[in-house]
Amino acid sequence: MAHTRPDTMRRALRREVAGTIGLLADEEDFAAMRRYRTFTFDDHDTYLQQVEALLRTLASQGRHTSVALFDPEEYEMYCEDTGLDPDTPASRTRFTAELAAGGPTIPYEGQPLADLLPDLVDEAVRQATWEYATTVLARTGACATCGEDIGRAAFARASELITRAIDTSAPGTRHLVCSVPSDSETLLAALHVEVDADGSALLDETEALEFATVLAVGIATHRAAGMVLRTSAEGARDRVQGWRMHGGLLQPLTAAEVFDAYCTDAITGDLVAPESGVDYCAAPHLEDDDQENGHTH
Repeated sequence: MAHTRPDTMRRALRREVAGTIGLLADEEDFAAMRRYRTFTFDDHDTYLQQVEALLRTLASQGRHTSVALFDPEEYEMYCEDTGLDPDTPASRTRFTAELAAGGPTIPYEGQPLADLLPDLVDEAVRQATWEYATTVLARTGACATCGEDIGRAAFARASELITRAIDTSAPGTRHLVCSVPSDSETLLAALHVEVDADGSALLDETEALEFATVLAVGIATHRAAGMVLRTSAEGARDRVQGWRMHGGLLQPLTAAEVFDAYCTDAITGDLVAPESGVDYCAAPHLEDDDQENGHTH
């Protein structure tokens, strides 16, 4: 009976092992890591080239590799909490393993690193936004009048409002964007929905959960949130509608208000030319009558 050599078996096993690379995406993070003696890279561009070459090599060997953002500040806190020496490759490896277990990652599928990086940053921002929004909702507590959990009620209302917004237009593609100002920066969430001729909506459930959570923060905290819906259908002009949050209620914008919002530079206040092939339309009411009459937390 033939026996497989140990070195052959080890090579075969290596092909079965998935890995994660902790990536220093920007020059500031890269510079922060250079204070460690065992971090031997001197140039960020060269570092990125070597990472991409490694990813290609691993892929050519049939290895599955994902990429995570390596944050030097989080790494330093991790080493303090665990008692690890931050100036060792072993500590960086352990931290990267923690990232792979609970942090945002992007699988490497042969795409250029220049294409992977923006997706990885977007994924990290998306997860951080959802985690922050979830924390805000959890801390809202119960209504002093009725005892209902405010965060849970706000999420239920947000989910219903999203459903109604999707149902307000003809079949086609919907793209919803929600923005909610927070203490540090504006929370943003996006939801892409495909609606067929039968009215069935196809969407990413995780994306929908995150979108509803961010909108619920605006409802629960009565912050000046906003939601915009863009509808596209073959052979028709795009339609844009919008709502603003006031007193925890999502109020529809008029066509003129939507036009002004889209055609004004948010930073400079200067007018921006409207898009061709786009209609700026009045939004329908989404709230129930009892909500409009003040029955809200």
